[in-house]
This record gives sequence, C-alpha cells and structure tokens, in this order.
Amino acid sequence: MSFSDPQAVARYAQGPVRQVPGFHALQQMTMLLLAEAVAHDGRVLVLGAGGGLELKVFAEAQPEWRFVGVDPSAEMLKLANDTLGPLASRVELCEGYIDTAPDGPFDGATCLLTLHFLPADERLRTLIELRRRLKPGAPLIVAHHSVPDDGKLRWLQRYAAFAVASGGIPAENASKSVAALDSRLPMLSPEHDEALLREAGFEHVELFYAAFTFKGWVAYNPF
Repeated sequence: MSFSDPQAVARYAQGPVRQVPGFHALQQMTMLLLAEAVAHDGRVLVLGAGGGLELKVFAEAQPEWRFVGVDPSAEMLKLANDTLGPLASRVELCEGYIDTAPDGPFDGATCLLTLHFLPADERLRTLIELRRRLKPGAPLIVAHHSVPDDGKLRWLQRYAAFAVASGGIPAENASKSVAALDSRLPMLSPEHDEALLREAGFEHVELFYAAFTFKGWVAYNPF
C-alpha cells in the first residue's frame, strides 16, 4: 500500500489482522516482553508507529507508560493520533526515521512490521541507532518478514495463502502479491536478521514469534 495515500491509510487497520498470522497476539506478546523490563512509569520508543495500533495496545495495558512514536508518513501519524484518541496525551508523535527520534534514553523500544522495508546496511544502522537510545538492559522487540534463502518462494506462497483465507487479499491477486513482496522487499533470512541484531551490539537475542514469513525477536542492550 501507499502510506501517503489517504484512502489507503484509512483502510490500513484492516490489513495487518488479515495478513499477519497472530497479529493481535504479536502485539500482546510484545507488550508483555516490554513489561518484563520496563518500569511502571517507563518511556518506550516505537519506531514505525504509523497507524497507532501497537501504541494503543501498549498504552491501554500500561496506564503510566509514556511513548515516542516515529514514522515517515504524515498520513499514518494522523491515523495514529485518531486511533489513540484520549491516549494520545501520553504519546509524542514524530514524522521521520530513526534519526528523528529523541536521544532518550528509553526504557524499551519496538519496531514491528517495519525493518523488512530496509536493506541490510540501513537495517544495521537503524538497529545501532535504536540501541544507542536505550538504557542499559533495556529490551528491543522487532518483528517483520524473514524467510530462509533456500525456501523464500514457498514461504511467500504460504503467506499469500493465509492472506487469501483471511480475506486480506483476493485469491486472484495472490500471485501478484507474492511477486511484489519478492521483488520489492529486501527480506533477509532469520540467521541474517539475528546476526544484525548482535552486530548492532544487542545481546540475549531470542526468537519469540514465528508465523509463516514473519519472525519476531527480543534483544537487550548490554549493561
């Protein structure tokens, strides 16, 4: 979708639920992993916050947390503000990329369904900048497309099958969706993704979520 198209943005909330297996559970697990380490009055950085879906889940579950949400799309940030409603008073929304985010330090950070848009070098730089903004011991939770190099097409077809079965894409568009993801997203293998987290300086990298093409990890800034 085009994140600058107001009509496409207005439909955004319908997409992840129908295209990401266990989408709501992913958000809930992310909140629980944050809560293991973030104090009751902690401050959390959410990179790729447009739409506000995870921000709303986090803010409802943790009434004293405060947030900074960063996204390059002004339209998506408007949607996030609308999604949050009265919860928006605890959220600072920033248009831009990781360099736009305040220095922190933050008690935790998330980056959901975002890093698969970045090639490996920019992904590593983003991870380094995320870690630089975290307190010692603070968690980072990431989740995005991540598929084995030797089975990419097979797993993308499974992703499309789920999206069709869930009403996320019409059956006649399944092959086009697979081709678009294959050509446009610089997806990495799970091994490469984990290696980048470690190269960025994170430790105790653990897989907590796996759903067809999507993988999620929690990692920690060293003390």
